[in-house]
Amino acid sequence: MTDTLTPVLTDNWDEDRAWTLAAYERRGGYEALKQAVRIDPDDLIALVKDSGLRGRGGAGFPTGMKWSFIPQDNPQPKYLVVNADESEPGTCKDIPLMMASPHTLVEGVIIASRAIRAEKAFIYVRGEVLHVVRRLRAAVREAYDAGYLGEDILGSGTRLDIVVHAGAGAYICGEETALLDSLEGRRGQPRLRPPFPAVAGLYASPTVINNVESIASVPAIVRGGVEWFGSMGSEKSKGFTIYSLSGHVRRPGQYEAPLGITLRELLDLGGGMREGSELKFWTPGGSSTPILTAEHLDVPLDYEGVSAVGSMLGTKALQVFDQTTSVIRAVLRWTEFYKHESCGKCTPCREGTWWMVQILRRLDKGEGQPGDIELLQDLCSNILGRSFCALGDGATSPITSAIEYFREEFEAAMTTPSWELFPPAASTLFAKEGVAS
Repeated sequence: MTDTLTPVLTDNWDEDRAWTLAAYERRGGYEALKQAVRIDPDDLIALVKDSGLRGRGGAGFPTGMKWSFIPQDNPQPKYLVVNADESEPGTCKDIPLMMASPHTLVEGVIIASRAIRAEKAFIYVRGEVLHVVRRLRAAVREAYDAGYLGEDILGSGTRLDIVVHAGAGAYICGEETALLDSLEGRRGQPRLRPPFPAVAGLYASPTVINNVESIASVPAIVRGGVEWFGSMGSEKSKGFTIYSLSGHVRRPGQYEAPLGITLRELLDLGGGMREGSELKFWTPGGSSTPILTAEHLDVPLDYEGVSAVGSMLGTKALQVFDQTTSVIRAVLRWTEFYKHESCGKCTPCREGTWWMVQILRRLDKGEGQPGDIELLQDLCSNILGRSFCALGDGATSPITSAIEYFREEFEAAMTTPSWELFPPAASTLFAKEGVAS
């Protein structure tokens, strides 16, 4: 079963002091950069485009195509911005990557910047993870000292400066235009598009914004080539990716595997469900994606496969819940998060998330009112597609899917509190038994 894993990004995580430049170079670090500085920028863009690499931040937009949108005839400076504001509930892939091997990201940033002809790049990190900020800044200093950053990189004439920016800790800044506003010193709120960042992004200049994992995958593509990268994954979702497995499983953690692996296979790799547990529901891509159930265990975890069953691959955060979990309680916790993190710019999200929390709290207490389930569905339909950015859409996804798959649970909650239907002690008991076994 271990043959199922494809360690590329995670290959050096077990190296002694893997985060240092010396350790990274021992495993072939910066060899891709030495190749890339001899490749024409347009050819680098074509290489990434031909590889089929899709954005690993959630939307899955082709990375090379995004790079090609940068208008090179624009006299303004070009910028690369790396979205390292990982804060989707359940998501845990970018932060471990930056902690274990920050140079993988730094090398990817240098290559990507050369491709789009940017001379300044920003890595926007969530401010609360100060240990990650420090580790990235140490890696950037090492790269400067080694001649991989600064003026005339490796004698190629390429120059690049990297700024590691600590954000103020707002979930909304994971939205790319809100991130740009935050970088510019303003309150993080989504911008109206068009213009798109490729035309007028950071400081009204052409800007590419990519997720950490997307950029970190570039050095491996340069080293291995298009055919090697395409030998993993599926026809339209190529390559390797990091899946975060958490919840009621024996061995939660990060599993790097080809796109298209199934949850059944990942659960086997993770030792299966904890003792006494049966799979009840799970998220394929974080809390903002529609939940799935045990009937979807064999769905290919790639962009097309997950979409075909009405959900989204998202950040590949596989949160697994067993029969002791109240779906209403879980969805309430997520919705409270979205209500708190709404920037307040648009009415559907600002008001809608507040009202959804009120109704879910009533149901959680077993104090539902006639029509509450239909009212929840109506609220979701009035938010979906009408909010300024995807936060509002994401807030509705777990609610509508939970009602679809567990309507009888919502109906029972009209009169019975969730802690009676699903006593917390039952979950704790299984957890203790799982540890003991």
